[in-house]
Amino acid sequence: MSWLLDARVRSAMISDSLDVIGVRNNAMSVNVKALRPHMRAVGLAATVHFVADSNYDQKDPYGDGIDFLDTLKPGEVAVVATGGDALSAFWGELFSAAAKGRGGTGVVADGPLRDTEQIVGLDFPAFGYGTRPLDYKGRMRIKSMRTTVICGGVEVNPGDGVIADADGIVVVPAQHLAKVTELANARAATEKSVLKDLLAGKSVRQVWDAYGVL
Repeated sequence: MSWLLDARVRSAMISDSLDVIGVRNNAMSVNVKALRPHMRAVGLAATVHFVADSNYDQKDPYGDGIDFLDTLKPGEVAVVATGGDALSAFWGELFSAAAKGRGGTGVVADGPLRDTEQIVGLDFPAFGYGTRPLDYKGRMRIKSMRTTVICGGVEVNPGDGVIADADGIVVVPAQHLAKVTELANARAATEKSVLKDLLAGKSVRQVWDAYGVL
């Protein structure tokens, strides 16, 4: 299952649409940023929660990570919750390749990423809290998968909508997806006309009175 948004919809439009229905402040911390400004990820959340732990299975150190990646479905965004911990990176080139190969549409992490140039080369949208070359093996472990997490200061549940772009990351609770999608798609269509009129020199007041959008 995927989230069918107009390609013109941006995170700001989703945030505005959430405001309309009374869901406010569902944007992640400004510390979580795109690896490159052009990146855009849209999909349903597949959550994973990391915690600090120096112990690991010597024979299968990435077992839980492998299991998580193998559950990814087309149209899902991996949401990696770390509590803002920067002990290690949590996502790199090979995880990105695996996610893309399974139809994943991006990753959002409130911890560091690594292999950043390679991720960019894969054309895989990735958003994180800085970069760090350290592997998570022996530093962090997966506590849970596909459970409710706090990522970037926002509660994220499996199946919630996630949109990430140069402006930030916004989460749409699953129960509001249909309404927010309707509002945001309509706003995207309206803003095309608003932009045209503003560039044509119409007054801002005239445009506001006509469309109610700025």
